[in-house]
Formats: sequence, C-alpha cells, structure tokens
Amino acid sequence: MVRAAVFDVDGTLVDTNHLHVVAWWEAFRQGGHQVAMHDIHRAVGLPSEDLITHLLGDERDPAEKDALSAAHKALYGTYFDRLPALPDAGRLLRRLDGQGWSVVLATSAGGAELAALRRAIGADDAIMATASADDVSEGKPAPDPIQHALELAGATAERSVFVGDTVWDMRAGVRAGVRCVALLCGGIPRPELEAAGAEAVFRNPAHLLAALEDSPLDREE
Repeated sequence: MVRAAVFDVDGTLVDTNHLHVVAWWEAFRQGGHQVAMHDIHRAVGLPSEDLITHLLGDERDPAEKDALSAAHKALYGTYFDRLPALPDAGRLLRRLDGQGWSVVLATSAGGAELAALRRAIGADDAIMATASADDVSEGKPAPDPIQHALELAGATAERSVFVGDTVWDMRAGVRAGVRCVALLCGGIPRPELEAAGAEAVFRNPAHLLAALEDSPLDREE
C-alpha cells in the first residue's frame, strides 16, 4: 500500500514566510493600502487572491487584485537566487523516501518560484511529484491541493500524512482526511496550529527528522 508524505513548502521546508510578508507589505503600500505585517503574516499560506480578499475585504476590483498580485510576485522574485532551506529539509525528504514514503509537495508556487524553492531544498531525487495551486480549483484551506497530491501518489488519505506550518495548512489537511503535522518555523504559535487540527507539532524539519519514530511519520505506523 502506498503511503504519501505530503509537504507544504513555504515556511515548512524553505524559510520564506517573512519574505512573503515584506513583499506583500510593500505591494499593498504601493497600491495605497496600509496593512499591518502581523495581519499579513497570519494570512500567508492563502492563494494570492484569497489573501488579498482576507486582508482588504470582498469589495475589490479584479484589476486591483491583479496589480497587487503582480507587485508581490515581482518583489518576492528578487529573492529567488537566495531562498534559504530550513534546517535538514532535504535530509528529511530523503529519509522518508528511503523509508518507502511517496513524497509529494503541495504548494501554491509554480513556474520560476517553484523551481527556486526546489533548488533551495536540494532534494529533487526524493520528490515524487508536486501539486500546485494551478492544478486545482481552490487552494488551501480547501482540501483540493492535498487531495490532488494523494492522487498523484496513488495513496489513500488514511495512509497519508500532511506537514505544514500554517492554520490554513492544518484546516486543509483535516478536510482532506489526512493526519496533520505542524512545524513552528513558519512563525505560527503552537496553540493555533493544534486548534486547527495538528496532531503533532515540531520546531522545524530538523526536529521532525530527529523525532520521526515518535511522529505520525513513524515507519512502523
């Protein structure tokens, strides 16, 4: 039976959440909006259009949303050549691959951004497939990205685990019916992650790697 280990990328495997916060803050500023970085941080993990709606409200001109998204994309793109992987992210994926897990990424990134993230992780040999927001009709917290990742792996939800760093990740995982593991390296507090459905919480990929036998990713489960 196939077992899938599905991973969010931003804030989970690569230390990018605060880069996104700064890029969104500047994009909003350029668009004439003052949005607190704290609020932006809590919205990171949503697809761009949903993030804008979440922070600015429903009554936004589609052209304005497109302009804000384009500004964020351009600003964030300046970091592509130096995105930092989180500690032992690549080693964690390789260990799971070696233990028989099908490793799949579930991310809203695509194109050059996804390529930059994968370069940062440096473990393409361990990644079986990638499910991006472009492949589904709704992003997290809808279950669609995780369900698509399971389809790519040929795995059932009951045999799979999702690892993420935001409340949106945990809600998506719960809705997809998988076990959820949360990492604190994205900057979201443990109580919020647990309330959203995290079964286990670890500091970062290195901590999860060191504690695999005591996690839902235990090879014997």
